[in-house]
Amino acid sequence: MDVGYWHLLENGRIQCDLCPRHCHLSEGQKGVCFVRSRTHDTMVLDTYGRSSGFCVDPVEKKPLHHFLPGTPILSFGTAGCNLTCKFCQNWDISKSTHMDRLANRATPEEIARMAQASGSRSVAYTYNDPVVFLEYAVDVAQACREQGIRSVAVTAGYIHIKPAQRLFGQMDAANVDLKAFSDSFYQKMCGGHLQPVLDLLEYLVRETRVWVELTTLLIPGVNDSPEELHAMTQWIVQSLGPGVPLHFSAFHPDWKLRDLPPTPLATLIRACEIARNNGIHHVYAGNVHNRQWGSTFCHTCRQLLIERSGYVLGKWHLDNQGRCLSCQTPCPGIFEPTPGTWGAKRLPIKVPHC
Repeated sequence: MDVGYWHLLENGRIQCDLCPRHCHLSEGQKGVCFVRSRTHDTMVLDTYGRSSGFCVDPVEKKPLHHFLPGTPILSFGTAGCNLTCKFCQNWDISKSTHMDRLANRATPEEIARMAQASGSRSVAYTYNDPVVFLEYAVDVAQACREQGIRSVAVTAGYIHIKPAQRLFGQMDAANVDLKAFSDSFYQKMCGGHLQPVLDLLEYLVRETRVWVELTTLLIPGVNDSPEELHAMTQWIVQSLGPGVPLHFSAFHPDWKLRDLPPTPLATLIRACEIARNNGIHHVYAGNVHNRQWGSTFCHTCRQLLIERSGYVLGKWHLDNQGRCLSCQTPCPGIFEPTPGTWGAKRLPIKVPHC
């Protein structure tokens, strides 16, 4: 499929303008993402209509704790990524250069029907980054919206603002990976830069209606110093506001970073405490079972609002307008009058071609 966000250079190459990498392509070359390529004098998205698989998950797995809690979400991705994170947890999909991994073909309309038939309240563009399959994601989101199904981007946020306006104009929520608060980390570990991610976050929170949550994967001895966590969480409060939820997720050795230990629970709790002390209202510890740092509390009276054990919801203390039943303080997010009951189930599904 022909795509936009490129221009022809004086030397005859094409420059991709989707993300800050600005890949320069000669005939037949692919970008770093490996899915956007030059064919003759245009850019082509090689993965349009092709997926690495479909699965119904709990929305909390994305992770999203303030967006339709307890509901099922249809998750899918394609292949490729425009960052080169050495610690990638989905490297077999996002780093794949083999299109034969994309065994599932599905039109946007078929995905919308799958979501509806499975009872999913939303669709997640995940596993790899929807930035690199923007046009497919946009078409799927439009088809889903016609069926009353919402859309969620799970993304590293490495994209220019103009294409971001198109992508996130169709999204209802996003979980954005803020991988660290150091440009040197982004350069050495991800092959990118920090500032474009910060720019996108400010755009999403200040200029769109997209519900935003953040995730930072804490890597022991790499991006978990108290100094960096203080700087990051202070920036979040000052630039995005205290109501944007932040998830600190536990690292496990993978891809090209197998020589480091998993993240200790104590490190996650320390990070959560730093964030809360700096004014972030809702902070969570991810990839671990910890009710204290997995549950949602009212930031005014500290009443337990949504109890979680892993992906399973327990006590619910919100009224039908998303306010604390004890003090009437609104809990930021997008809530339905009652919580969903999907639980921790994971349900792989196949494309029911007509």
